Amino acid sequence: MQPRMRRDDTTLERQLWLAANKLRHHLDAAAYKHIVLGLVFLRWASSGWPTLAAASSSPDLGTRLDAALAAIERSDPALHGVLTPRYERSGLDPACLKELVGLVGSVDIAGDRDLLGRIYEYFLAEFASAEGRKGGQFYTPRGVVQLLVAMLAPRSGRVYDPCCGSGGMFVHSAHADICLFGQESNPTTWRLAKMNLALRGLQGDLGPGPGDTLRRDLHPDLRAEYILANPPFNASAWGEPEPRDPRWRYGLPPSRCANFAWVQHVLHHLAPRGVAGVVLACGSLSSRRSGEGDIRRAIVESDKLDCVVALPSQLFYATSIPACLWIFADDKRGGDGRDRRGEVLFIDARHLGTMITRTMRELSRADIATIAGTYRAWRSEPEVGAEADEATEPASVPGFSRAVDLAEIARQEFVLTPGRYVGAAAEPTPSEPYADRMRRLAETLDAQLVTAAELDRKLRDLVRELDHD
Repeated sequence: MQPRMRRDDTTLERQLWLAANKLRHHLDAAAYKHIVLGLVFLRWASSGWPTLAAASSSPDLGTRLDAALAAIERSDPALHGVLTPRYERSGLDPACLKELVGLVGSVDIAGDRDLLGRIYEYFLAEFASAEGRKGGQFYTPRGVVQLLVAMLAPRSGRVYDPCCGSGGMFVHSAHADICLFGQESNPTTWRLAKMNLALRGLQGDLGPGPGDTLRRDLHPDLRAEYILANPPFNASAWGEPEPRDPRWRYGLPPSRCANFAWVQHVLHHLAPRGVAGVVLACGSLSSRRSGEGDIRRAIVESDKLDCVVALPSQLFYATSIPACLWIFADDKRGGDGRDRRGEVLFIDARHLGTMITRTMRELSRADIATIAGTYRAWRSEPEVGAEADEATEPASVPGFSRAVDLAEIARQEFVLTPGRYVGAAAEPTPSEPYADRMRRLAETLDAQLVTAAELDRKLRDLVRELDHD
């Protein structure tokens, strides 16, 4: 029998992940993900969990688990088509499945059913890491989501994510007075999102099923106060744009790269006085291929662009392509802060973040507070949330941030790379007196010259020895 895992154990999620991952054996992460996450969901949703746990030694355990999922789906119309059979023919060793049931059942959820939602999200992140490039298709790293939410600060109204993945944007921006709308093209990922919302007790309209947002918009009449999106970077072959499509207000996007199709889709769905944040590849800031430069110019001249953030590298599972944030505001006249018409704030945050593995970087809470605080200070926006006392960063910091008028952007031919505008970081004032510093440098140089001469002599001796041989 598995020991009961305490709710106050701060390492609970990681303990569970390590234990569950040991049971994976020959199954790849993509297949195993649905087995484990389905059990977490069953523990949350099934009133018959004790019966399932008691039958964990039964040879037909997989059949019983599938039947329990089917029963939940029949009882809840919002989960129709979501809880597909996954256990009877999973290929997982029955002994391993029994251990997994015991592991999930060992979590003490008394008085804190939201705990399973946190475990679900933690497992999504770990599976995304395990799947590598494919993982980025269903999961946006937590730090990037938290940064977008901190910058946009959703309070009330409609929140929309046109490429919602497994629903992380919704989980981190959800409040009681917010309505959630989304769309996801991948059927498997759409199911993950529906389960994620259910675990959190959130109601959201993700459409009757999966659908390609750019080809078939499931919310054509929606105008949202907050839009958060992390679309696929530089997606090619997304479709041939229809010239009469009302979304292409700023220009017809090229068929071989969807970046500006996504940007214009977001702007089309933005409500009056709404704000939006979109994650894009950094190439979108300067590309001129197939009319992208003209579209970018039209968007800047419309004065909808509020802020551009260059992000650190290696934040995403799916790609090592450098990324950036585009922040839009439908009305910059000052209803949500000061009048910012004719200005864009540029933030170069490429130096932030900490490497947590050999290939992955993570934004810390301090990093997020620095970026979001700079943006809020520039907007003179009323502070919200727990980080309000931290959000006091000045708007202009050499090498990091600077507000620029549209005329200067025009002189730069509407290239939006933040490094062009923020300048170089200020050199630190040397604490060492000039004379002492020059003496120390001269001594260092002398020592290095002696070392170089000695190495040169040894190399010559070695060459002579080789000649003699």
